[in-house]
Parts: sequence; structure tokens; C-alpha cells
Amino acid sequence: MSPKTFTKQYINGEWISGSSDKNVENVNPYTQQTIATIPSANEEDLKEAYKAAEEAQKEWMQLTPGKIQAYFTALLDIVHERKDEIIDWLVKEAGSTLVKAEVEYQAAVGIIRESASFPTRMSGQILPSNTPGKENRVYRSPKGVIGVIGPWNFPFHLAMRSIAPAIATGNTVVVKPASDAPVTSGLLIADLFEEAGFPKGVINVVVGRGSEIGDAFVTHPIPKLISFTGSTEVGSHIGELAGKHIKETALELGGNNAMIVLDDANIEKAVEAAAFGKFLHQGQICMSLNRIIVHEAVYDEFVQAFKEKVESLKAGDPSEQDTVIGPLINSEAVERIQEDLRKTLEQGAKILTGGEAEGNVFQPTVLIDVTNAMPMAHNEVFGPVASVIKVSNEEEAVKTANGSHYGLSGAVFTENVHRGVEIAKRVDTGMIHINDQSVNDEAHVAFGGEKESGIGRFGGEWALDKFTTVKWIGVMNGYREFPF
Repeated sequence: MSPKTFTKQYINGEWISGSSDKNVENVNPYTQQTIATIPSANEEDLKEAYKAAEEAQKEWMQLTPGKIQAYFTALLDIVHERKDEIIDWLVKEAGSTLVKAEVEYQAAVGIIRESASFPTRMSGQILPSNTPGKENRVYRSPKGVIGVIGPWNFPFHLAMRSIAPAIATGNTVVVKPASDAPVTSGLLIADLFEEAGFPKGVINVVVGRGSEIGDAFVTHPIPKLISFTGSTEVGSHIGELAGKHIKETALELGGNNAMIVLDDANIEKAVEAAAFGKFLHQGQICMSLNRIIVHEAVYDEFVQAFKEKVESLKAGDPSEQDTVIGPLINSEAVERIQEDLRKTLEQGAKILTGGEAEGNVFQPTVLIDVTNAMPMAHNEVFGPVASVIKVSNEEEAVKTANGSHYGLSGAVFTENVHRGVEIAKRVDTGMIHINDQSVNDEAHVAFGGEKESGIGRFGGEWALDKFTTVKWIGVMNGYREFPF
């Protein structure tokens, strides 16, 4: 069977059937039809994958920077050649609209391109010593084998965000893709690396339920670091397992991101930004806007303009060119949002527009008269529901923005950029943007959150640090005199 059907595991350069008696059903979230049935990997398959990665890493780390960069040049060529295929998979497997799929594709290309620069950026240092005749050398090297757990929302980009820099810095990887997007968060990526000629064992992909191989993926003795993008609840469990086994983690978790619209904001531009930051990929992004905090002086103007904008957004088939709101990932997501919406309305919020679902497509929805304590504002929505919160001044706006366990991204709209920056400094978040929305990701910039939004940073030099380690080698020119 051709690997392009993507029903097999990818271990040590071979496409093999999973050994478990369980299956992963790959389902199109819009049509709700099964794309393919994948026999799952079990713990024996996982062990083989980690063993293959460990063996391959010994040779991979010895390659010159130029040779590694040549592989990445070939990978970029393949990714460009197969763009239409990648987009198609993102639409049918992840429910991506064509706009979102393009955004994701370009972000992934950026990650690959940035990672290609890493082999020549793995610099060390020579530092002075207080011991006469000695110098201190600090060498940088790969960590070894990296375990990557991929997400389903931006599966291609967010899995690649760990895979590409890890491999570029001399590591090898084992990927456990999301069960809701096993192709775009793992199997398709392996196929691209294979076509680009990467040696066997450099990338391995095991598709299996977390209940069967999830804990073993983290606790296996071979991987030195576990990189995970997903929910805070699962990330907390992974962090607990990793800590028990003295493993490092890179955890990019949930968000409850706020846009602050100040009294001097350009309302037209704020509305445009809020619509994109809230409704791209149906709000199923860790950086999506959950709460829009608006100064009372411009609240009515903003709410009316936002309502009109949201009502112009087309919901439906993600494969159609003008669709903005596609399906949620599954029916459980729809039910979860409906339940939070019901409770929020019971507590006094009102629906300005939207609020209904057809199949897995949930109408773009705007709520007003919302407070931070209501479920739709308190929880990470991960769906197309925006909560608009009225505040009377800057202090209340900052306090409201900070009234969350999360701290991933955010935005501030004001015509006074300096004022915006000073407010942004006071918002407890890893990323925040002035006169822009919250969904931003640039491959060379630090990406990550505070509080329950994660640990560590991705991107640029921060990713290079995360996927490598350093060793101090002290060198004496001659011999020391010791006191005994």
C-alpha cells in the first residue's frame, strides 16, 4: 500500500502497520466522513521508533553544517512543490478554511527556513578564568532524541515548529501526532522529509491514542526533551511525568487572550483586527482572542461595528474560497461550547449575533454584558464566540486582562503607541501586540506564554537554546598548583 494513503506508521525509514489491535479513525470534521482508518502504534512500536532515532542521531549529529543545510534546502523545495497537497490535507483533515491553510503553510515555511540557519549558528564561547593559565570553553551540542507531540488545530505548522529546529540542531525526533489530525501533524511531514532524502531514523512517526502510548511516550528513557503543544490540562500531566523522570519540556499550552480597545482607538481598524484574531480557524487557536475589553467611551461604537463585521463572515464548507468560519474539530467541541454559552447566558450575558450550530459549524457569535467570571470569558473558548467586556478606565482594562490563569498573547488598540506599550508592559502575558491582533507567529521571534500558558520559548535563538545543550570544558595551559 502506498504511504500516500497515510494509514501506516513511519519508523526507521519504513512505512509499517501499527501493532496495536486498536485503530485511529481520521475523520473530516466538516463532512464527518472517515478519511482513513489507521492501525494504531503500541508500546513496542514506540520503543522501535525511539531506538531508531537514537541510532540515527549518532551519525546525524556528525554531519557538517553545510550537509544539514542541503537537506533543508531540498525540504523547502519539496514543501513548495507539494503546497496544494498540504493545503488540501489541512482543509479536509483539520477543517481549515483556505485562508487559514495559507496562513499555516506560510508559517511552516518560515520555520523551515529559519531552522536551516541553525547549523551555522550553534556557536560556543571562550571565557576567561580566574585560574592562571586556564581558559574556559563552552561547547554547544544537540540534546539527542526529541519527543514531539503534535496538535490538531495548526497541525502542520505547530508540529514543524519543533521538528524542524530539533533536526536542524543535530537531534533526531519521534513524533506522536494528534489523533484528530494524524496526517498533517505527523505522517505527511515524515513523507516530506523522506522525499527530501533525510536519512532513515532522523524522523519517526507513531500514531496512537494517548491512553495507549501517551505516558510511555514521555517516560521512555531515550528522549531528552518532550515538546508539546496543546491544552494546559494535558501539558500539566506531561510536565509532571517529565519532572519525575528528570526530562526537560517545551510546553506551549492554552490561552485566554484579551484585546484592550482604549478610548482613543481607531475603531474601524480595531474591529477588523478583532474579527481576524477571534475567528481565524473558528477561534481554535491558542492565541485567539477570547475577550475584547472596550473602554466605555467607545463601547457602543465598537459593538455596533463589530456586530456588522461578524455578520458579514460566511460560515460553512471550508473548501469554498469565501468561507471564513469552517467546522469545529468534532461534535464534542460543539457541545462543550454550547454548554459554556448556556451557562454564560444564564449569568446575564446577551447574544448580539450568532449562537447557533449546524453540524460542526458554529455560527460566529458575539456576546455582550459579559464579566470575567462567566464561563465564556473565564475558560479558553477554542471556538467562534467573542465576549465583549465594558470597562471605565485603563486600570480596569489591565486588571480585567490580567484576570485569567492564562498569559499567552494579547493586543492593545490606541492611537498613542507609547501609551499602548506602557499598558502592554503591565499585562502579564508572553506576547502582546500594539494596534494588531493576538494571532502572530514569526519564526525568528520568541514565542511562548506566562502563567498556565506554558514553559519555554520557541522561535529563533530561543528555539536554538531549547533544542541544544552546552558543556563547559576547562583547559589548562600548563599545570595548576594545589594547596594539598
